[in-house]
Amino acid sequence: MNQNITLEALKTLVEGGAVAIRGRAVLEPAGGAADKVFPPSHAVGDKSSNKPGAKYAFEWRRRDKNDVLCVLLDSVQSQANRMEEALQSLWTDRKLRLPVIEVDVSKVAPDIGKVTSLTAPHRVADALLRDSLDGKTLFRYSETGRSFADATTRNAGPLFKVCPTGLVFGIWDSTGPKGGLGAKFARALTSEIVGVGAEPGVKTASRIDPASIVTKAAEIYEAKDAHERWTHEAALAKQKNNAPLKVGDGRVSEVNHSNVPPTMDTLAGGVTIDHAEHTVVLSLAALRRLGFMESGSEARVVLAALGLVSVLAAESRGHDLRSRCLLVPRKGEALKLEAVTRDGSTIPLSLDLDAALALYEAAVKALPKSLAFDKPAGEPLATLTPSPKLAYLTERSRELAAAGTDVGDE
Repeated sequence: MNQNITLEALKTLVEGGAVAIRGRAVLEPAGGAADKVFPPSHAVGDKSSNKPGAKYAFEWRRRDKNDVLCVLLDSVQSQANRMEEALQSLWTDRKLRLPVIEVDVSKVAPDIGKVTSLTAPHRVADALLRDSLDGKTLFRYSETGRSFADATTRNAGPLFKVCPTGLVFGIWDSTGPKGGLGAKFARALTSEIVGVGAEPGVKTASRIDPASIVTKAAEIYEAKDAHERWTHEAALAKQKNNAPLKVGDGRVSEVNHSNVPPTMDTLAGGVTIDHAEHTVVLSLAALRRLGFMESGSEARVVLAALGLVSVLAAESRGHDLRSRCLLVPRKGEALKLEAVTRDGSTIPLSLDLDAALALYEAAVKALPKSLAFDKPAGEPLATLTPSPKLAYLTERSRELAAAGTDVGDE
């Protein structure tokens, strides 16, 4: 029989009753077992490696004493971002009480609006927060920004009060006042999706121009007027070495007109797989290494409950990883959680998202005043604004992108 995780049961596991809580699901393409899926692609530096599937992260993994070719479908880092996005949604909907710091970039990037310590890549230590203002003070020199600078594994309380997700997903405050000696915490929660029995495929592409424009209709140049972007008239073009500056090789196709002959991509042509495996591990041993000046047990239970909410919140949103990579659980093999004890035995656990949220809220209520979260769900701990230099970078980058400039990003 599955053990429903009560607050007392979770506390027992966290205090030493278990080494980890783990979960496993078997997934398959939404279109069926034989359908193709597309992993994340990566740059190919060495042209000699341009073999089928060269842009994908393949590796051999040991399964049942056999080596099986597998492909990465969603990395630990990507899964962490998906879990934090799910937490952000719960927090925005006022279903989750959690310290969150936000940066309001709506004046320079209206379509983005606000970036938070849940959506910034490096959480509360991200450069966007570092280079923003808390009132008139740079965040890292404000009371809130300074508060977590001295956090260590011996005293994680300051970071817990400002960004507990940093203790769950890991954080390194490498750009703060202490540089490389800044607060550094390893991940306690990892999640990964891997395609098992992977075979690279081929992707085809073509385009028929509805206006029947042909590629030799004109020579295409960069326009002097940035709003025009391109021109076929040399007199209206930017000049370089006393000659009109071409867009690429000057063909009409460079500005997305004319037919595109059928092409075949073998480097990133998708894969077929036997199935995918989703593996989640929440290290209770890692949480026990975190020290607190007081009430460490209560704080560690909150972190464990937060990890469980993260996993179930992301899982409830489905596994639509990217275009043509929607995975669904195989019948009877959806995510199941279990605790792993010190002797290797396992305890099946029963928990859905609503129960996890209730468990988390009960754990938060049990915190002492010194570690209690100061703001209700959906209300930020602080709202920052971009510093003038950050605002300039944001606005200038958008201007260049809108003008079609090659911004040099790799």
